[in-house]
Amino acid sequence: MSRLLGGTLERVCKAVLLLCLLHFLVAVILYFDVYAQHLAFFSRFSARGPARALHPAASSSSSSSNCSRPNATASSSGLPEVPSARPGPTAPMLPPCPDSPPGLVGRLLIEFTSPMPLERVQRENPGVLMGGRYTPPDCTPAQTVAVIIPFRHREHHLRYWLHYLHPILRRQRLRYGVYVINQHGEDTFNRAKLLNVGFLEALKEDAAYDCFIFSDVDLVPMDDRNLYRCGDQPRHFAIAMDKFGFRLPYAGYFGGVSGLSKAQFLRINGFPNEYWGWGGEDDDIFNRISLTGMKISRPDIRIGRYRMIKHDRDKHNEPNPQRFTKIQNTKLTMKRDGIGSVRYQVLEVSRQPLFTNITVDIGRPPSWPPRG
Repeated sequence: MSRLLGGTLERVCKAVLLLCLLHFLVAVILYFDVYAQHLAFFSRFSARGPARALHPAASSSSSSSNCSRPNATASSSGLPEVPSARPGPTAPMLPPCPDSPPGLVGRLLIEFTSPMPLERVQRENPGVLMGGRYTPPDCTPAQTVAVIIPFRHREHHLRYWLHYLHPILRRQRLRYGVYVINQHGEDTFNRAKLLNVGFLEALKEDAAYDCFIFSDVDLVPMDDRNLYRCGDQPRHFAIAMDKFGFRLPYAGYFGGVSGLSKAQFLRINGFPNEYWGWGGEDDDIFNRISLTGMKISRPDIRIGRYRMIKHDRDKHNEPNPQRFTKIQNTKLTMKRDGIGSVRYQVLEVSRQPLFTNITVDIGRPPSWPPRG
């Protein structure tokens, strides 16, 4: 009886041992299978990077799209955007520039005796970009202003103009560019035609220009509250020059520094091209403005004061003997002589640190006055 019971117990122990061994083998097989799956998963993760492991489809599409369009996103390729838990910072919208800039000084001390190298002027205006462009960093201006300077052989005057005007224009919170239109050669000077050229060439560089300030290079404002902007009517800025005793010389005077919007300039067909030599073109411009039903706007005489750099009359800029006859015929000539008929050739465009120099060939005066 004891032998029979001992044999049975031995067989039971062997069966239990066999079952334990079988269970161990199954556990080992399952363990290695799960381990292999985890190993494959982490291998893909490390090879593709975190973003691709989480969103492989969106990442692949975004990558191929960004090769040709650096600013493309997943949504531009038709895939839904993956929401971000913490969106990145966006550029703040700048407020409009104030009508009355807070940093203006008012009356300025203007003198032309100190040496004025261009390097000094450049150091004083680090925010002015190549070509004489500037945009306020803290607000959005309502206008984009092109300052046009007719020019020939006035480098000394230009340095003073840049020294004083760049800080003034920056304090006025203007988005602007400075264009020096240099007449090539030694033929008779033609101020108004150079201004027409400046209008066209500035627009070629930036079609956003909607206000044009036309300034002689030897005139500097004595008050930065004389804002270089365009308004509902053409603007005359230089109404009280020192050479005229700080008075307006006559009611129809429109010389020195003036401003017109793009629409106003085109409405009068620009400036006349046939005034070779000194004088007359500003009176013709005044006539054009009056004949088209517009009026001249001017600042207060205490603000519109200007200093002129004293100099001798330029060679080849003698008084135009035909100017008085031409002024009387503005009504007959303004439709055929203006921005639509200007002819010139650009010889060189040079972008300097404080201005853009455009050298042009505007031809030469006729040997006899044209009829009309």
